[in-house]
Amino acid sequence: MSRLLKIAAREYGAYVRTVGFWLSMLLMPVVGGIAFSAPTLLETRAPPPVVAILDQTGQGFADEIVARTGAERTGRVRTGLGKPPQLLVAPAGADVETAKAWLNGQTPYPGGQELSAVAILRGADQAVSLDYWSIHLSDVGPRQAVQSALADVMQARYLAARGLSAGDLKTLAALKPIVSDFSPKAPSSKVSLRDRLPGIVGFAAAMLLWSMVFTGAGILLNSVVEEKSSRVLEVLLASASVPEIMFGKILGVLGVTLTVLGVWGVVGGTLLVTLAPGIAADIGAVLFGKGLIFYFGFYLIGGYLLYAAIFTAVGAFCETTREAQTLLGPVMALLVIPVIFMTQAIRRPDAPALEVLSWIPPFTPFLMTARAAGEPPLWEILGTGALMLATVGVVVWLSGRAFRAGALSTGKIDLKGLILKLRRGAD
Repeated sequence: MSRLLKIAAREYGAYVRTVGFWLSMLLMPVVGGIAFSAPTLLETRAPPPVVAILDQTGQGFADEIVARTGAERTGRVRTGLGKPPQLLVAPAGADVETAKAWLNGQTPYPGGQELSAVAILRGADQAVSLDYWSIHLSDVGPRQAVQSALADVMQARYLAARGLSAGDLKTLAALKPIVSDFSPKAPSSKVSLRDRLPGIVGFAAAMLLWSMVFTGAGILLNSVVEEKSSRVLEVLLASASVPEIMFGKILGVLGVTLTVLGVWGVVGGTLLVTLAPGIAADIGAVLFGKGLIFYFGFYLIGGYLLYAAIFTAVGAFCETTREAQTLLGPVMALLVIPVIFMTQAIRRPDAPALEVLSWIPPFTPFLMTARAAGEPPLWEILGTGALMLATVGVVVWLSGRAFRAGALSTGKIDLKGLILKLRRGAD
């Protein structure tokens, strides 16, 4: 046991003692915040797009669109998080060639503004078409603003022709029933955010487990491959047993992963308690009130051990990271499948397909964690848990044999050679 702990401490210290580890961990929230806020900052500080409306209908649509957009400038014509477009009525008599000259800078726009787009209106009455010429091919926000305003004008004219007003249309759209959600599972019968939190927390915990397996097992893989190529693994095998080396490395990398999650959890929890204490209290009640924290912990440990043993064994057969990535293709495919179904577990945790997939051990940790909100029956929890633990035992045993055989092998391993080495792994 002492050698196992020494190997675990060595593996843990190899990462946490480096400046790069702490810098990368602390910079991740900063980078995430910048990535989240950058689009808003860029949009709010950029000048609004200028769109000239060239009305060839002869029915004054452009004037009404500009007037409507000006009155509702911060309303539904707003383009995403950025500033709403500035709409101008283009001079009469212009055509498509004139519009292209304005946009290309060959001819200055009469008002002196630098145009982003020109919207050309054709047709009449209820058959008006919109040709949108723009120098920004991917920015569809201003076009949507003009399209929405034009649709409002067309609808208002249609209603006015029949003796109705735009206010009548708004009144009609506002006629909606008042809906309240109830459930026999809710303590007060009426469903609240707190009643839906178990599903959200379960999904978040499942994604946390998935990211932990993905990152932690990747660290394990790179560590084993590096030590295999430098012959350090052979030295370790001469001074410690295979289980001690395997579990020492797995435990050490588990500590690294938990350190990262712990720091981010403390930072996120502190922010949540500070900014939204009510939601923080509800999340705490969900986690500890029904023992979900222990439920999540059980599947987290089981899932991590299952995939960590596989990644460690694969790394022992590889001299380079490229070889490891080739062998890991099937494992990565398995990791993608539960992500596809986890979002469905929030809405229908008792769906038959999810219940069946929950009994497949590689998927059990993720799907059972995501299904926590549905409170699966005790027999299903015990059954899937026992099957998962049995699978973890078998995988760890096979991975131990594979780890020893791979650590002592040299050169590339084909399928036949891999099977022979696995059969002799315990010799």
